[in-house]
Order: sequence, then C-alpha cells, then structure tokens
Amino acid sequence: MSPLEILDYAGVAVFAATGALAASRKQLDIIGFLFLAAVTGLGGGTVRDVVLGRSVFWVMNPTYILVCVGVGILVYFTAHVIESRYRLLIWLDAIGLGAYCVLGAAKGLAATGSPTVAIIMGMLTASFGGILRDVLASEPSVLLRPEIYLTAALAGAAVFTAMHAFGPPLFVSAGVGTVAGFGVRGGALLYGWTLPRYKPRPGRHPDDVL
Repeated sequence: MSPLEILDYAGVAVFAATGALAASRKQLDIIGFLFLAAVTGLGGGTVRDVVLGRSVFWVMNPTYILVCVGVGILVYFTAHVIESRYRLLIWLDAIGLGAYCVLGAAKGLAATGSPTVAIIMGMLTASFGGILRDVLASEPSVLLRPEIYLTAALAGAAVFTAMHAFGPPLFVSAGVGTVAGFGVRGGALLYGWTLPRYKPRPGRHPDDVL
C-alpha cells in the first residue's frame, strides 16, 4: 500500500470517527451514527473528485464505505467511555486535516499538474467533510472557531506541494506535509494561534464627504 493510500484510508477513518462522535453528542441512533460517519469521512474527497472531474473514489472502491460503517459502529458502542467527546472530536479533526490536506493536494497535482490547484484541492478535501458534519449535527462550525483552521490545511498542502517539486521520495513529502498541517492546527488548539481579524471602522460623517 502506497503512502497516499495509507493517508486516504487514515483520513477517511479519522473524519468518520469525528462524525460519529458528533452523533454521540446529539444522542442519535445507530443509523444517525453511520450517516454522519459516512458524510464526514467521504464528503471532502467526494467534492474534490467532482471538481476535478474524476470518478468519485468511494464509488470506485466501496471499501471506503465499509471503513466508515466500521468506525461508526465502533464509536456507537464505545463513545460513552470518553470523558470529553468534543475535545476528542477537535483533535481527531486536526489529525484528519493533516492527512487529507496532503492527499487532496497530491490528487490535485496528479490531475492538473498545477501547484495552485493542488493547494486548493488540499484545503477543500481537508475541510469540507468537517463543515458538513458541523452543519448536520448543529455543532459550532470549525470554520467559526477562533483558532486557525483553513490556514493549517493551506500550510500542509503547500509544504507537500513545495517538497514534491524538489523530488524527494513520496513518503517523505507526504509525511512532512501531514506533520505541517497537523502541527499548525495542533498549535492553534494548544496556544490559541489566530490570524488578525477584521475590525470595522465607523463610517465617515456625511459632512466630511466631499
């Protein structure tokens, strides 16, 4: 199994776990667990493949669906032993982000050869499943949290794309990109890293407008 295939399955499994944890917080039934696990685990990659005009990955290989089902069932029977499910959800999301931003960038690069498209695909793949999860589960959106999120996906995808251009082994580029994405997101969670926010300014008085 190649490094990218490992990242693919790992990303799907980890994001599926965050979807199932969100279902546990809402006290849904087993079908709700499986649905949120599948939507979260497969959502980002589905949108990526549609945008790139590729065959959707889980349609071509239904094993990904079985991974989501297995993770959903596992979380259904074990979520009650976790003391802080939201904290675990956020950290698993960070791990999934690190893996999926690299995978998305690699697939974008393979499909188009464009570093710009690769980085955008990395960000899209890493974030869309979590966005769907939060919307469907009525959880606070990861995009609206104060800490850096999309920037972490951007960092991981950019590092992978830059390293790939210099030609090191794929597992090296993928590993460094994954660590970069997770490291930025993890640092944001631990230390509250943020980007400067927009600060509105009062409009000018009509008498001051020439």
